[in-house]
Amino acid sequence: MTEAERDAYHAEKMRKKKAARDKILATKTEEKGLLIVHTGKGKGKSTAAFGMVFRALGNGMRVGVVQFVKGVWDTGERTVLDKFPDQVTINAMGEGFTWDVADRQRDLAAARNAWDQAKALIEDPAYDMVLLDELNICLRYDYLPLDEVVDTLRNKPEGKHVIVTGRNAKDELIEIADLVTEMTEIKHHFRAGVKAQKGIEF
Repeated sequence: MTEAERDAYHAEKMRKKKAARDKILATKTEEKGLLIVHTGKGKGKSTAAFGMVFRALGNGMRVGVVQFVKGVWDTGERTVLDKFPDQVTINAMGEGFTWDVADRQRDLAAARNAWDQAKALIEDPAYDMVLLDELNICLRYDYLPLDEVVDTLRNKPEGKHVIVTGRNAKDELIEIADLVTEMTEIKHHFRAGVKAQKGIEF
């Protein structure tokens, strides 16, 4: 096959692909707020969620963030988001990982306070998107009633996007979600003795 023939073949193949794609896209007419879940053992769940937050900010949307585990730590994403006080509200409600705190009652109280703030943001029409970072950890350890969380998320305002992150997402949450992504770990530098690093983990 000559280069000209290969070019012509490629052009025809792409034309057919575009026609098929356009046909599929023509059937996608619904617009709604999505419930999005990032779970799995691999790295990148919160990172991907914050990527959506930055994308929303770039589109002039208002975003609320509730961090269920992370406390008021200095992180790169907080530093950037603090530059958009009119568009984003950050609530770092956690007290650290449960194995650091080692006090179940404090964990329960922190989870309840964070969830109450989350519900307020979800119900507030001023916010277009709400990120519930590491909510799945609280659900895994039964720090919050699963039925209450699922009911709230199932009945969220129609146009509101809600993102939930954390390992071990409950089946009940996955069932009601519109988009679920599982991060799968193939290889991780931590296992080779490399510590958490600025710009990568925080």
